[in-house]
Amino acid sequence: MSSDQGVIFVGGGGDGYGVPQNLLLRYGNRHGLIAGATGTGKTVTLQVLAEGFSAAGVPVVLSDVKGDLAGMGIAGSAEGKLHEAFTKRAATIGLDLHYEACPVTYWDLFGEQGHPIRTTVSEMGPLLLARMLDLSEPQEGVLNVAFRLADEEALPLLDLKDLQAMLVFIGENAQAISTRYGLVSTSSIGAIQRRLLVLENQGGEQLFGEPALALADLMLVDAAGRGRVNLLAADKLMQNPRLYATFLLWLLSELFEELPEVGDPEKPKLVFFFDEAHLLFDDAPKALVDKVEQVARLIRSKGVGVYFITQNPADVPENILGQLGNRVQHALRAFTARDQKDLRMAAQTYRDNPRFATEDAIRDVGTGEAVTSFLEAKGIPGMVERTLIRPPASRLGPISPEERTRLIAASPLRGRYEAVIDRDSAYEKLRARADAAAREAAAEDPAPRAEQEFNKARRYDGKVDRAAPAPRTTSRRSDSATEAFTKSFARQLGSTAGQAIVRGVLGSLFRKR
Repeated sequence: MSSDQGVIFVGGGGDGYGVPQNLLLRYGNRHGLIAGATGTGKTVTLQVLAEGFSAAGVPVVLSDVKGDLAGMGIAGSAEGKLHEAFTKRAATIGLDLHYEACPVTYWDLFGEQGHPIRTTVSEMGPLLLARMLDLSEPQEGVLNVAFRLADEEALPLLDLKDLQAMLVFIGENAQAISTRYGLVSTSSIGAIQRRLLVLENQGGEQLFGEPALALADLMLVDAAGRGRVNLLAADKLMQNPRLYATFLLWLLSELFEELPEVGDPEKPKLVFFFDEAHLLFDDAPKALVDKVEQVARLIRSKGVGVYFITQNPADVPENILGQLGNRVQHALRAFTARDQKDLRMAAQTYRDNPRFATEDAIRDVGTGEAVTSFLEAKGIPGMVERTLIRPPASRLGPISPEERTRLIAASPLRGRYEAVIDRDSAYEKLRARADAAAREAAAEDPAPRAEQEFNKARRYDGKVDRAAPAPRTTSRRSDSATEAFTKSFARQLGSTAGQAIVRGVLGSLFRKR
Protein backbone atom coordinates (compact mmCIF):
# COMPACT_ATOMS: atom_id res chain seq x y z
CA MET A 1 0.00 0.00 0.00
CA SER A 2 1.42 3.38 -0.94
CA SER A 3 0.98 6.70 0.82
CA ASP A 4 1.56 9.42 -1.77
CA GLN A 5 1.94 13.15 -1.23
CA GLY A 6 1.58 12.91 2.52
CA VAL A 7 -1.82 11.21 2.61
CA ILE A 8 -3.27 7.78 3.33
CA PHE A 9 -6.07 6.85 0.94
CA VAL A 10 -8.86 5.37 3.05
CA GLY A 11 -11.67 4.97 0.52
CA GLY A 12 -14.71 6.73 -0.95
CA GLY A 13 -15.46 7.69 -4.53
CA GLY A 14 -17.79 5.86 -6.88
CA ASP A 15 -21.57 5.80 -7.29
CA GLY A 16 -23.46 6.89 -4.20
CA TYR A 17 -20.33 8.03 -2.38
CA GLY A 18 -18.64 11.34 -1.90
CA VAL A 19 -15.15 12.51 -2.70
CA PRO A 20 -12.18 10.20 -1.96
CA GLN A 21 -11.27 10.22 1.70
CA ASN A 22 -7.65 10.73 2.73
CA LEU A 23 -6.00 10.96 6.12
CA LEU A 24 -3.39 13.72 6.04
CA LEU A 25 -0.14 12.44 7.56
CA ARG A 26 0.67 15.81 9.12
CA TYR A 27 -2.51 15.43 11.18
CA GLY A 28 -1.99 11.75 11.90
CA ASN A 29 -0.92 12.60 15.45
CA ARG A 30 -4.23 14.36 16.13
CA HIS A 31 -5.65 11.00 17.20
CA GLY A 32 -8.68 9.18 15.89
CA LEU A 33 -11.65 6.90 16.44
CA ILE A 34 -12.81 3.75 14.68
CA ALA A 35 -16.25 2.74 15.92
CA GLY A 36 -19.07 0.45 14.90
CA ALA A 37 -21.06 -2.61 15.83
CA THR A 38 -19.58 -6.10 15.65
CA GLY A 39 -19.15 -7.33 12.07
CA THR A 40 -19.38 -3.93 10.36
CA GLY A 41 -15.76 -3.77 9.17
CA LYS A 42 -13.71 -2.12 11.96
CA THR A 43 -10.89 -4.65 11.59
CA VAL A 44 -10.47 -3.92 7.87
CA THR A 45 -10.37 -0.17 8.56
CA LEU A 46 -7.79 -0.70 11.30
CA GLN A 47 -5.67 -2.81 8.93
CA VAL A 48 -5.93 -0.27 6.11
CA LEU A 49 -4.83 2.61 8.34
CA ALA A 50 -1.97 0.57 9.83
CA GLU A 51 -0.78 -0.36 6.33
CA GLY A 52 -0.92 3.28 5.26
CA PHE A 53 1.12 4.53 8.20
CA SER A 54 3.65 1.72 7.72
CA ALA A 55 4.06 2.53 4.01
CA ALA A 56 4.71 6.16 4.97
CA GLY A 57 7.57 5.12 7.27
CA VAL A 58 5.59 5.42 10.50
CA PRO A 59 5.94 2.53 13.01
CA VAL A 60 2.65 1.19 14.36
CA VAL A 61 1.63 -0.53 17.61
CA LEU A 62 -1.64 -2.46 17.63
CA SER A 63 -3.21 -5.35 19.50
CA ASP A 64 -4.57 -8.43 17.77
CA VAL A 65 -7.56 -9.25 19.95
CA LYS A 66 -9.12 -11.94 17.74
CA GLY A 67 -6.04 -13.20 15.93
CA ASP A 68 -7.23 -11.94 12.54
CA LEU A 69 -4.61 -9.20 12.12
CA ALA A 70 -1.66 -11.57 12.11
CA GLY A 71 -1.97 -11.91 8.33
CA MET A 72 -0.53 -8.40 7.88
CA GLY A 73 2.91 -10.03 7.67
CA ILE A 74 1.89 -11.84 4.46
CA ALA A 75 0.70 -10.39 1.15
CA GLY A 76 -2.95 -10.74 0.27
CA SER A 77 -3.99 -13.40 -2.23
CA ALA A 78 -5.20 -12.82 -5.78
CA GLU A 79 -7.47 -15.86 -5.52
CA GLY A 80 -10.80 -16.79 -3.98
CA LYS A 81 -14.09 -15.04 -3.26
CA LEU A 82 -12.47 -12.45 -1.01
CA HIS A 83 -10.23 -11.36 -3.89
CA GLU A 84 -13.26 -11.07 -6.15
CA ALA A 85 -15.04 -8.86 -3.62
CA PHE A 86 -11.95 -6.71 -3.10
CA THR A 87 -11.38 -6.36 -6.84
CA LYS A 88 -14.95 -5.18 -7.33
CA ARG A 89 -14.65 -2.71 -4.45
CA ALA A 90 -11.33 -1.39 -5.77
CA ALA A 91 -12.89 -0.80 -9.20
CA THR A 92 -15.78 1.08 -7.60
CA ILE A 93 -13.51 3.53 -5.77
CA GLY A 94 -10.92 3.79 -8.56
CA LEU A 95 -8.09 1.94 -6.79
CA ASP A 96 -5.34 0.02 -8.55
CA LEU A 97 -5.16 -2.86 -6.07
CA HIS A 98 -1.76 -4.47 -5.42
CA TYR A 99 -1.12 -7.03 -2.71
CA GLU A 100 1.83 -6.48 -0.41
CA ALA A 101 2.98 -7.72 3.02
CA CYS A 102 3.82 -5.37 5.88
CA PRO A 103 7.00 -5.63 7.95
CA VAL A 104 5.54 -7.06 11.16
CA THR A 105 7.13 -7.68 14.55
CA TYR A 106 5.10 -10.20 16.54
CA TRP A 107 4.88 -9.74 20.32
CA ASP A 108 3.19 -11.79 23.01
CA LEU A 109 3.12 -11.10 26.74
CA PHE A 110 3.18 -14.88 27.30
CA GLY A 111 5.98 -15.48 24.78
CA GLU A 112 3.97 -18.03 22.81
CA GLN A 113 3.02 -16.18 19.61
CA GLY A 114 5.83 -13.64 19.45
CA HIS A 115 8.71 -12.05 21.30
CA PRO A 116 8.08 -11.84 25.06
CA ILE A 117 7.21 -8.34 26.17
CA ARG A 118 7.97 -7.34 29.75
CA THR A 119 8.27 -4.39 32.06
CA THR A 120 9.39 -4.10 35.67
CA VAL A 121 7.15 -3.55 38.67
CA SER A 122 8.89 -0.21 39.29
CA GLU A 123 8.21 1.00 35.74
CA MET A 124 4.55 0.01 36.01
CA GLY A 125 4.23 2.15 39.15
CA PRO A 126 1.72 1.99 42.02
CA LEU A 127 -1.16 3.79 40.28
CA LEU A 128 -1.41 1.43 37.30
CA LEU A 129 -0.60 -1.61 39.41
CA ALA A 130 -3.38 -0.71 41.84
CA ARG A 131 -5.72 -0.43 38.86
CA MET A 132 -4.61 -3.82 37.56
CA LEU A 133 -5.19 -5.42 40.98
CA ASP A 134 -8.45 -3.52 41.61
CA LEU A 135 -7.25 -2.30 45.02
CA SER A 136 -9.20 -0.17 47.45
CA GLU A 137 -7.89 3.24 48.52
CA PRO A 138 -6.28 1.97 51.78
CA GLN A 139 -4.69 -0.94 49.89
CA GLU A 140 -3.36 1.45 47.25
CA GLY A 141 -1.87 3.50 50.08
CA VAL A 142 0.04 0.46 51.35
CA LEU A 143 1.26 -0.22 47.81
CA ASN A 144 2.57 3.35 47.62
CA VAL A 145 4.43 2.79 50.89
CA ALA A 146 6.04 -0.33 49.41
CA PHE A 147 7.25 1.60 46.37
CA ARG A 148 8.50 4.52 48.46
CA LEU A 149 10.35 2.28 50.89
CA ALA A 150 11.87 0.23 48.07
CA ASP A 151 13.14 3.41 46.47
CA GLU A 152 14.65 4.77 49.69
CA GLU A 153 16.24 1.45 50.58
CA ALA A 154 17.65 0.83 47.07
CA LEU A 155 15.59 -2.35 46.69
CA PRO A 156 14.75 -2.70 42.98
CA LEU A 157 11.22 -3.98 42.31
CA LEU A 158 11.62 -5.92 39.07
CA ASP A 159 9.27 -8.91 39.21
CA LEU A 160 6.36 -10.11 41.31
CA LYS A 161 8.50 -11.98 43.82
CA ASP A 162 10.29 -8.70 44.57
CA LEU A 163 7.01 -6.99 45.38
CA GLN A 164 5.78 -9.99 47.38
CA ALA A 165 9.00 -10.03 49.44
CA MET A 166 8.69 -6.28 49.99
CA LEU A 167 5.16 -6.71 51.33
CA VAL A 168 6.35 -9.50 53.66
CA PHE A 169 9.05 -7.17 54.96
CA ILE A 170 6.55 -4.37 55.54
CA GLY A 171 4.20 -6.76 57.33
CA GLU A 172 6.96 -7.91 59.67
CA ASN A 173 7.89 -4.29 60.46
CA ALA A 174 4.42 -2.78 60.23
CA GLN A 175 4.58 -0.96 63.57
CA ALA A 176 7.86 0.82 62.84
CA ILE A 177 6.89 1.61 59.25
CA SER A 178 3.49 2.97 60.31
CA THR A 179 5.26 5.44 62.59
CA ARG A 180 6.86 7.09 59.59
CA TYR A 181 4.53 6.49 56.66
CA GLY A 182 1.11 6.20 58.28
CA LEU A 183 -0.93 3.18 59.24
CA VAL A 184 0.02 0.01 57.42
CA SER A 185 -2.50 -2.68 58.27
CA THR A 186 -1.76 -6.36 57.94
CA SER A 187 -5.23 -6.89 56.46
CA SER A 188 -4.40 -4.55 53.56
CA ILE A 189 -1.09 -6.33 53.03
CA GLY A 190 -2.87 -9.67 53.00
CA ALA A 191 -5.44 -8.41 50.48
CA ILE A 192 -2.69 -7.19 48.14
CA GLN A 193 -0.84 -10.49 48.43
CA ARG A 194 -4.01 -12.39 47.52
CA ARG A 195 -4.55 -10.18 44.47
CA LEU A 196 -0.95 -10.76 43.41
CA LEU A 197 -1.55 -14.50 43.74
CA VAL A 198 -4.58 -14.26 41.46
CA LEU A 199 -2.56 -12.25 38.95
CA GLU A 200 0.21 -14.83 39.13
CA ASN A 201 -2.24 -17.67 38.52
CA GLN A 202 -3.56 -15.86 35.45
CA GLY A 203 -0.07 -15.67 33.98
CA GLY A 204 0.41 -11.99 34.77
CA GLU A 205 3.77 -12.64 36.41
CA GLN A 206 5.20 -13.05 32.91
CA LEU A 207 4.59 -9.35 32.32
CA PHE A 208 7.09 -8.38 35.00
CA GLY A 209 10.82 -8.99 34.77
CA GLU A 210 13.86 -8.39 32.63
CA PRO A 211 14.93 -7.78 29.96
CA ALA A 212 12.32 -5.03 29.93
CA LEU A 213 10.96 -3.70 26.68
CA ALA A 214 13.05 -0.94 25.08
CA LEU A 215 10.68 1.56 23.47
CA ALA A 216 13.15 2.10 20.64
CA ASP A 217 12.37 -1.47 19.51
CA LEU A 218 8.80 -0.36 18.82
CA MET A 219 9.95 2.41 16.50
CA LEU A 220 11.94 0.49 13.90
CA VAL A 221 11.77 0.79 10.11
CA ASP A 222 12.79 -1.83 7.58
CA ALA A 223 15.44 -1.56 4.86
CA ALA A 224 12.88 -0.04 2.47
CA GLY A 225 11.98 2.71 4.97
CA ARG A 226 8.60 1.24 5.93
CA GLY A 227 7.58 1.47 9.57
CA ARG A 228 7.38 -1.87 11.32
CA VAL A 229 3.94 -2.95 12.55
CA ASN A 230 4.23 -4.16 16.16
CA LEU A 231 1.48 -6.72 16.57
CA LEU A 232 0.63 -7.77 20.14
CA ALA A 233 -1.13 -11.14 20.36
CA ALA A 234 -3.98 -10.35 22.73
CA ASP A 235 -6.39 -13.25 22.30
CA LYS A 236 -5.14 -14.92 25.50
CA LEU A 237 -4.46 -11.61 27.21
CA MET A 238 -8.13 -10.69 26.75
CA GLN A 239 -9.07 -13.38 29.27
CA ASN A 240 -7.97 -10.80 31.84
CA PRO A 241 -9.39 -7.53 30.43
CA ARG A 242 -8.03 -5.42 33.28
CA LEU A 243 -4.50 -6.71 32.66
CA TYR A 244 -4.89 -6.01 28.94
CA ALA A 245 -6.12 -2.43 29.43
CA THR A 246 -3.56 -1.61 32.12
CA PHE A 247 -0.68 -2.96 30.08
CA LEU A 248 -1.57 -0.88 27.02
CA LEU A 249 -2.11 2.20 29.18
CA TRP A 250 1.33 1.64 30.72
CA LEU A 251 2.84 1.41 27.25
CA LEU A 252 1.14 4.65 26.22
CA SER A 253 2.31 6.35 29.42
CA GLU A 254 5.90 5.22 28.86
CA LEU A 255 5.85 6.72 25.37
CA PHE A 256 4.55 9.95 26.82
CA GLU A 257 7.25 10.05 29.50
CA GLU A 258 10.25 9.13 27.34
CA LEU A 259 9.72 10.70 23.92
CA PRO A 260 10.92 14.28 23.33
CA GLU A 261 8.70 17.13 22.21
CA VAL A 262 8.53 17.51 18.43
CA GLY A 263 5.51 19.78 17.94
CA ASP A 264 3.60 19.06 14.73
CA PRO A 265 5.84 16.93 12.47
CA GLU A 266 5.19 16.19 8.81
CA LYS A 267 4.17 12.69 9.85
CA PRO A 268 3.82 10.95 13.23
CA LYS A 269 6.79 9.25 14.88
CA LEU A 270 4.53 6.41 16.04
CA VAL A 271 0.85 5.49 15.85
CA PHE A 272 -0.83 3.53 18.62
CA PHE A 273 -4.10 1.64 18.05
CA PHE A 274 -6.05 0.75 21.21
CA ASP A 275 -8.55 -2.00 20.33
CA GLU A 276 -11.49 -2.75 22.66
CA ALA A 277 -10.94 0.73 24.11
CA HIS A 278 -13.99 0.51 26.37
CA LEU A 279 -11.98 -1.82 28.63
CA LEU A 280 -9.75 1.11 29.49
CA PHE A 281 -12.62 3.13 30.92
CA ASP A 282 -14.97 0.50 32.39
CA ASP A 283 -15.18 1.10 36.15
CA ALA A 284 -11.99 3.16 35.98
CA PRO A 285 -11.38 5.56 38.89
CA LYS A 286 -11.44 9.27 38.08
CA ALA A 287 -7.70 9.58 38.69
CA LEU A 288 -7.02 7.04 35.95
CA VAL A 289 -9.42 8.62 33.46
CA ASP A 290 -7.80 12.00 34.16
CA LYS A 291 -4.40 10.48 33.42
CA VAL A 292 -5.62 9.04 30.12
CA GLU A 293 -7.07 12.43 29.19
CA GLN A 294 -3.78 14.14 30.05
CA VAL A 295 -1.77 11.66 27.99
CA ALA A 296 -4.15 11.91 25.02
CA ARG A 297 -4.04 15.71 25.15
CA LEU A 298 -0.26 16.06 25.40
CA ILE A 299 1.22 13.05 23.62
CA ARG A 300 0.45 14.42 20.17
CA SER A 301 3.21 17.00 20.76
CA LYS A 302 5.56 14.00 21.09
CA GLY A 303 4.57 12.96 17.56
CA VAL A 304 2.41 10.01 18.69
CA GLY A 305 -1.09 9.44 17.34
CA VAL A 306 -3.57 7.38 19.38
CA TYR A 307 -6.54 5.70 17.70
CA PHE A 308 -9.30 4.16 19.81
CA ILE A 309 -11.29 1.23 18.40
CA THR A 310 -14.60 0.45 20.07
CA GLN A 311 -18.18 -0.51 19.31
CA ASN A 312 -19.79 2.74 20.39
CA PRO A 313 -18.36 6.27 20.61
CA ALA A 314 -20.19 6.57 23.93
CA ASP A 315 -17.64 4.10 25.36
CA VAL A 316 -15.04 6.89 25.29
CA PRO A 317 -15.34 9.74 27.86
CA GLU A 318 -16.49 13.00 26.31
CA ASN A 319 -13.33 14.94 27.20
CA ILE A 320 -11.22 12.38 25.36
CA LEU A 321 -13.68 11.95 22.48
CA GLY A 322 -13.39 15.66 21.75
CA GLN A 323 -9.68 15.24 21.02
CA LEU A 324 -10.16 12.57 18.33
CA GLY A 325 -10.03 14.48 15.06
CA ASN A 326 -9.90 11.63 12.51
CA ARG A 327 -13.02 9.49 12.64
CA VAL A 328 -14.35 6.40 10.90
CA GLN A 329 -17.83 5.46 12.06
CA HIS A 330 -19.17 2.11 10.88
CA ALA A 331 -22.81 1.15 11.34
CA LEU A 332 -24.52 1.53 14.72
CA ARG A 333 -27.63 -0.54 15.35
CA ALA A 334 -30.55 1.20 17.02
CA PHE A 335 -32.65 -1.58 18.52
CA THR A 336 -33.41 0.06 21.86
CA ALA A 337 -34.16 3.55 23.13
CA ARG A 338 -30.63 3.81 24.47
CA ASP A 339 -29.21 2.71 21.11
CA GLN A 340 -31.22 5.45 19.40
CA LYS A 341 -29.92 8.04 21.85
CA ASP A 342 -26.32 6.91 21.26
CA LEU A 343 -26.92 7.08 17.50
CA ARG A 344 -28.18 10.67 17.73
CA MET A 345 -25.24 11.68 19.92
CA ALA A 346 -22.75 10.09 17.52
CA ALA A 347 -24.29 11.93 14.56
CA GLN A 348 -24.08 15.27 16.36
CA THR A 349 -20.28 15.05 16.60
CA TYR A 350 -19.85 15.34 12.81
CA ARG A 351 -19.82 18.34 10.50
CA ASP A 352 -23.08 18.05 8.56
CA ASN A 353 -23.22 17.22 4.86
CA PRO A 354 -26.25 18.74 3.03
CA ARG A 355 -26.47 15.69 0.75
CA PHE A 356 -27.69 13.30 3.48
CA ALA A 357 -28.69 13.01 7.13
CA THR A 358 -25.73 11.83 9.18
CA GLU A 359 -27.89 9.89 11.63
CA ASP A 360 -29.53 7.94 8.82
CA ALA A 361 -26.18 7.25 7.17
CA ILE A 362 -24.64 5.84 10.36
CA ARG A 363 -27.59 3.50 10.73
CA ASP A 364 -27.78 2.42 7.09
CA VAL A 365 -24.16 1.89 5.93
CA GLY A 366 -23.36 -1.73 5.15
CA THR A 367 -20.38 -3.92 5.94
CA GLY A 368 -17.21 -2.35 4.59
CA GLU A 369 -18.82 1.08 4.42
CA ALA A 370 -18.48 3.89 6.93
CA VAL A 371 -19.23 7.49 7.69
CA THR A 372 -15.91 9.31 7.80
CA SER A 373 -14.46 12.68 8.72
CA PHE A 374 -10.75 13.51 8.56
CA LEU A 375 -8.98 16.71 9.47
CA GLU A 376 -8.41 19.07 6.58
CA ALA A 377 -6.12 22.09 6.09
CA LYS A 378 -5.46 24.01 9.33
CA GLY A 379 -6.83 21.07 11.33
CA ILE A 380 -10.49 21.78 10.48
CA PRO A 381 -12.78 18.72 10.67
CA GLY A 382 -13.81 17.61 7.20
CA MET A 383 -17.43 17.37 6.13
CA VAL A 384 -18.91 13.98 6.90
CA GLU A 385 -18.96 11.58 3.94
CA ARG A 386 -20.27 8.13 3.19
CA THR A 387 -17.20 6.08 2.35
CA LEU A 388 -16.51 2.67 0.87
CA ILE A 389 -13.36 1.51 2.70
CA ARG A 390 -10.54 0.40 0.41
CA PRO A 391 -9.38 -3.26 0.51
CA PRO A 392 -6.21 -4.06 2.48
CA ALA A 393 -3.01 -4.99 0.64
CA SER A 394 -1.92 -7.61 3.16
CA ARG A 395 -3.71 -10.81 4.06
CA LEU A 396 -6.98 -10.39 5.93
CA GLY A 397 -7.23 -13.08 8.59
CA PRO A 398 -5.05 -15.36 10.72
CA ILE A 399 -1.87 -17.20 9.79
CA SER A 400 -0.75 -20.75 10.42
CA PRO A 401 1.66 -21.61 13.27
CA GLU A 402 4.31 -22.48 10.68
CA GLU A 403 3.96 -19.08 9.00
CA ARG A 404 4.15 -17.32 12.35
CA THR A 405 7.28 -19.26 13.33
CA ARG A 406 8.94 -18.32 10.05
CA LEU A 407 8.11 -14.64 10.41
CA ILE A 408 9.31 -14.51 14.03
CA ALA A 409 12.59 -16.20 13.03
CA ALA A 410 13.15 -13.45 10.45
CA SER A 411 12.55 -10.66 13.01
CA PRO A 412 15.41 -8.22 13.67
CA LEU A 413 14.71 -8.67 17.41
CA ARG A 414 15.06 -12.46 17.41
CA GLY A 415 16.79 -13.64 20.59
CA ARG A 416 16.81 -10.24 22.30
CA TYR A 417 13.96 -10.83 24.76
CA GLU A 418 13.56 -14.61 24.91
CA ALA A 419 16.03 -15.34 27.77
CA VAL A 420 14.88 -14.14 31.19
CA ILE A 421 17.39 -12.21 33.32
CA ASP A 422 17.04 -12.46 37.10
CA ARG A 423 19.50 -10.08 38.72
CA ASP A 424 19.78 -9.11 42.38
CA SER A 425 16.74 -7.09 43.35
CA ALA A 426 14.43 -6.65 46.34
CA TYR A 427 13.84 -10.38 46.88
CA GLU A 428 17.52 -11.30 46.87
CA LYS A 429 18.57 -8.28 48.96
CA LEU A 430 15.88 -8.87 51.61
CA ARG A 431 16.77 -12.54 51.70
CA ALA A 432 20.42 -11.59 52.30
CA ARG A 433 19.41 -9.22 55.11
CA ALA A 434 17.30 -11.93 56.73
CA ASP A 435 20.22 -14.37 56.54
CA ALA A 436 22.60 -11.85 58.09
CA ALA A 437 20.13 -11.00 60.85
CA ALA A 438 19.62 -14.70 61.59
CA ARG A 439 23.38 -15.23 61.87
CA GLU A 440 23.71 -12.30 64.26
CA ALA A 441 20.84 -13.53 66.40
CA ALA A 442 22.28 -17.05 66.46
CA ALA A 443 25.67 -15.69 67.54
CA GLU A 444 24.03 -13.95 70.50
CA ASP A 445 21.84 -16.91 71.46
CA PRO A 446 22.51 -20.13 69.46
CA ALA A 447 19.50 -22.04 70.84
CA PRO A 448 16.73 -20.62 68.61
CA ARG A 449 18.81 -20.70 65.44
CA ALA A 450 17.01 -23.68 63.89
CA GLU A 451 13.63 -22.10 64.51
CA GLN A 452 14.76 -18.82 63.01
CA GLU A 453 16.01 -20.55 59.89
CA PHE A 454 12.70 -22.38 59.61
CA ASN A 455 10.66 -19.17 59.86
CA LYS A 456 12.96 -17.32 57.49
CA ALA A 457 12.50 -19.96 54.80
CA ARG A 458 8.75 -19.92 55.32
CA ARG A 459 8.55 -16.15 54.92
CA TYR A 460 10.78 -15.61 51.91
CA ASP A 461 10.66 -18.85 49.97
CA GLY A 462 7.16 -20.14 50.53
CA LYS A 463 8.56 -23.65 49.98
CA VAL A 464 8.07 -25.27 53.37
CA ASP A 465 7.06 -28.86 54.05
CA ARG A 466 3.86 -28.02 55.89
CA ALA A 467 3.71 -31.55 57.35
CA ALA A 468 6.98 -31.00 59.17
CA PRO A 469 6.60 -29.23 62.52
CA ALA A 470 8.80 -26.29 63.41
CA PRO A 471 11.92 -27.40 65.32
CA ARG A 472 11.51 -27.29 69.10
CA THR A 473 13.88 -25.55 71.45
CA THR A 474 14.34 -26.10 75.16
CA SER A 475 15.67 -22.66 75.97
CA ARG A 476 13.62 -19.49 76.24
CA ARG A 477 12.63 -18.11 72.82
CA SER A 478 14.69 -15.01 72.10
CA ASP A 479 13.64 -11.98 70.12
CA SER A 480 13.31 -12.56 66.39
CA ALA A 481 15.22 -10.37 63.97
CA THR A 482 12.07 -8.32 63.37
CA GLU A 483 11.43 -7.85 67.11
CA ALA A 484 15.05 -6.91 67.66
CA PHE A 485 14.78 -4.28 64.94
CA THR A 486 11.54 -2.90 66.35
CA LYS A 487 12.96 -2.61 69.86
CA SER A 488 16.12 -0.99 68.55
CA PHE A 489 14.05 1.46 66.56
CA ALA A 490 11.88 2.26 69.58
CA ARG A 491 14.98 3.00 71.67
CA GLN A 492 16.16 5.42 68.99
CA LEU A 493 12.94 7.40 69.21
CA GLY A 494 14.05 8.90 72.51
CA SER A 495 17.27 10.24 71.05
CA THR A 496 17.79 13.30 68.90
CA ALA A 497 18.94 11.10 66.03
CA GLY A 498 15.86 8.93 66.37
CA GLN A 499 13.54 11.92 66.28
CA ALA A 500 15.28 13.10 63.11
CA ILE A 501 14.68 9.70 61.53
CA VAL A 502 10.96 9.88 62.33
CA ARG A 503 10.77 13.30 60.76
CA GLY A 504 12.42 11.87 57.66
CA VAL A 505 15.31 14.35 57.89
CA LEU A 506 18.23 11.97 58.30
CA GLY A 507 19.00 8.73 56.53
CA SER A 508 16.67 5.89 55.72
CA LEU A 509 14.42 4.00 58.05
CA PHE A 510 16.18 0.68 57.96
CA ARG A 511 19.81 -0.29 58.37
CA LYS A 512 21.40 -1.43 55.09
CA ARG A 513 23.53 -4.54 55.02
